[in-house]
Amino acid sequence: MRTRKLLTAMTVFALMLAGGCGSSSSGKSDPASAGGKLVVYTPNSKEIVAEIVPAFEKKTGVKVEVLEAGAGEILTRVKAEANSPSADVLLGAVRDQFDKYFEKYVSPNDKYLQKASRNVTGLATAYISNGSVLLVNDKLEGSHKIQSYEDLLRPELRGKIAAGDPATSSSAFAQLTNQLKAMGGNYTSRKGWDYVGSLIKNLDGKVASSSSAVARGVADGEYTVGVTYEEPAANYVKDGASVHIVYPREGAVFLDSYVGIVKKAPHRKLAEKFVDFVISKDVQDRFGTKLTNRPLRSDASLGKALAPMSSIKSIKEDGAYVEAHRDDIVRQYTDLFASLQ
Repeated sequence: MRTRKLLTAMTVFALMLAGGCGSSSSGKSDPASAGGKLVVYTPNSKEIVAEIVPAFEKKTGVKVEVLEAGAGEILTRVKAEANSPSADVLLGAVRDQFDKYFEKYVSPNDKYLQKASRNVTGLATAYISNGSVLLVNDKLEGSHKIQSYEDLLRPELRGKIAAGDPATSSSAFAQLTNQLKAMGGNYTSRKGWDYVGSLIKNLDGKVASSSSAVARGVADGEYTVGVTYEEPAANYVKDGASVHIVYPREGAVFLDSYVGIVKKAPHRKLAEKFVDFVISKDVQDRFGTKLTNRPLRSDASLGKALAPMSSIKSIKEDGAYVEAHRDDIVRQYTDLFASLQ
């Protein structure tokens, strides 16, 4: 599946180049009003792209070309194209990934975002947030309710927990760092890693093939509980599956996703319009109601599948530390998993 996705992305990119998409060599001026063309690179879900891109095109008359690929592949491409960029916008990365290869821009709509999510670097604008959650099958849970990470260590759940591999899944890695912080206070404490080791034992050697397989396995009744993230979990709740979301009693980490303008973007003014659009009231409402992405505007509407933040115990991740030590954390997890099999 990963190979097919990469090939698809490369094919789309080749077609874009063949058609001169995003080329700055045409000599045409950058249109600041209706009409024109915009190139967006994104690792976001097809649901987000299908909801947001046509709405932007309809509102502005701008034709949008989208390249979908993994975040790592996209960032590598942006850097490789630095001298002659094809992309205008990157939609979907963590804040620390927006660096010298991106332009500074603070949207007039930024002031409507929740204070903690406002643009403080000038390079990255937050637009949605996703939290680490547990998804529980209503029919399999039984009378002993699952409410916390600690509950996942119960003997009766051995082999009945769906979880991904932090080495290959970004959501599984987010769950790992959430567990370390929630159970140990930081990312290096013995208490946190002892918990992770105990959870690995209770997985009974079972690892889901992808992040989507975690939530699907719970909804299909293959597992009692899944260690996953909010968006797909809320999708199953919204669709009426016999599942419910648990925000771990010890605390859930919520990570914002960001949009930014590529350095020397061929269509800079249109890129600014796109950033403004993504955090407009209309689009933020779409995230929270039509989709199951947690919007970041203070005045945005929230669907029933998403619990209000006021009811959730959240804990803050040290994003800079995690990014700097990602390989070390993954290596320690991989070694621990292997030693317990």
